[in-house]
Amino acid sequence: MIIDSVANLGQYAGVHPRFKQAIEFLNTHDVKQLEPGKYEIDGSHIFALVQHYETKLKEQSIWEAHRKYFDIQIVAEGEETLGHSPIGLTEVTTAYKEDSDYALFSANGHFFTLQEGYFAFFAPQDVHMPCVAVNEKPSPVKKVVIKVEI
Repeated sequence: MIIDSVANLGQYAGVHPRFKQAIEFLNTHDVKQLEPGKYEIDGSHIFALVQHYETKLKEQSIWEAHRKYFDIQIVAEGEETLGHSPIGLTEVTTAYKEDSDYALFSANGHFFTLQEGYFAFFAPQDVHMPCVAVNEKPSPVKKVVIKVEI
């Protein structure tokens, strides 16, 4: 897992060969102006999901992980709490679904706040819980999730 300012995202271009295209998309699009929906960057290899939603209480949120795609989650507006746990410290509650690229887990992870202008990067070994309300006060968030095929 990586947490950093979107301003520093270019420093991570070497993490994976497809990251450069994801970063170029972010550098050429004002994420605050993007409408909710799916934006293909390189077909099914790299795409952006623009989401607008109300954060939820931790008890209503789920632990998830992916195998086929890295997640780069960027908060465009608002803030949310996210949870993280190494996959080795979790228990699978819903087996991996290849068509949807996710498995669900039970975990006791640590939590952090992701504010506007920051991103969190999750790899397959990073079980994460997105969309959690900060201080148990649900609020609107606009987020861009870049899915980068591994």
